[in-house]
Amino acid sequence: MTAFTLRDAREDDAPALQRIYADAVLHGTATYEIVPPDAAEMLNRWRTLTSQGYPYIVACDASGEVVAYAYAGPFRARPAYRWSVEDSIYIDPAAKGQGLGRMLLERLVELSQELGFRQMIAVIGGADHQPSIRVHARAGFRHIGIFEGSGFKFGRWIDTVFMQLELNGGKSTLPDETRYPGTLL
Repeated sequence: MTAFTLRDAREDDAPALQRIYADAVLHGTATYEIVPPDAAEMLNRWRTLTSQGYPYIVACDASGEVVAYAYAGPFRARPAYRWSVEDSIYIDPAAKGQGLGRMLLERLVELSQELGFRQMIAVIGGADHQPSIRVHARAGFRHIGIFEGSGFKFGRWIDTVFMQLELNGGKSTLPDETRYPGTLL
């Protein structure tokens, strides 16, 4: 197995993020976008999330090249959802099958817990996207539903799988609304 290192994403990672994401847009169902955004838009998305305190990480191979990335962002825009994050993971095709999804997800869960979030939601494009479903299940996510025929891409209807992981006790205790993410209003 190739050694990978994880680190926080930086502005100069935007071209790598764009390259990896473009492949997912053009060849996969992990995203329902149809046209890949350019590097400037990827940088804008990174800035938006990180400026709000959300975690955004990359995986680098032994030569330092970014080969995968993951982030947690708002599950929905309404303030009552501020305790929940949605995870996103994208891996360069040449780096798939080497445990990067697991590594990135584990670290993303750790960072989200440290920040005080209570729920992490996986919104998986395609009920047939077994690698993503498996990595989430192995990390403790439970299946909470399928939004049938919710996406149309590559000339076919695609189901969306929802999985959920409780963080920091989930709904068993009340959060401290004076601390992040309670202040995300």
